Amino acid sequence: MHELGVVIKVVKTVENFAKSNGITNIDTLVLQIGQLSSMIPRYIEACYPAAVDGTMLEDTRLEIEILPGNGMCKSCHKVFNLIENKYCCPYCGGENIQVLSGKEFMIKEIIAY
Repeated sequence: MHELGVVIKVVKTVENFAKSNGITNIDTLVLQIGQLSSMIPRYIEACYPAAVDGTMLEDTRLEIEILPGNGMCKSCHKVFNLIENKYCCPYCGGENIQVLSGKEFMIKEIIAY
């Protein structure tokens, strides 16, 4: 499970940000994960407690927002969800697509007090 290593890196990034900005208490960490990302949200949630154990994020809540995997058909130029349509344009049946979104994995928000 490579998610654990990634979440540990996220925790270190957030800790460094908090320290450099004088933040001592973090309530919530919000991550955005694209549908086409190699990160699996339920695995991120499962390994989060282990990754934050003994850190300043130990008592934080984790929120995950799923971003759609959208693409554009290069034939008809329509935008559609790649997962829902199995990478095939629902408008013209074209399979020559450009991925527009859905590969993201990022820290969206750190809610601190």
